[in-house]
Amino acid sequence: MLTLTANAAQAIRDLTAAAPEPSQSGIRISSQGEGASALTLTLATAPEPADEVVETEGARVYLDPVAASVLDDKSLDAGADDQGSVSFLVKEQSA
Repeated sequence: MLTLTANAAQAIRDLTAAAPEPSQSGIRISSQGEGASALTLTLATAPEPADEVVETEGARVYLDPVAASVLDDKSLDAGADDQGSVSFLVKEQSA
């Protein structure tokens, strides 16, 4: 199952804090075709019916079935540049 780093959890909580329903809001990673090269990340107010839900430290990630399969053994990290723009990075899970 996808894991979240503390940085990613904080970034997701920051992004969803101003959402209309912050208690259910999260980010959604979905497939736009076959494989990991076609995954997109969007803000979501709730999961879709078939989504897998990953929750860590109050941060929610909704994964469509293809994304859940592709990211099963991965970890989601986040960082910010000097202007405060957040970027997410998918890494191999640490042993």
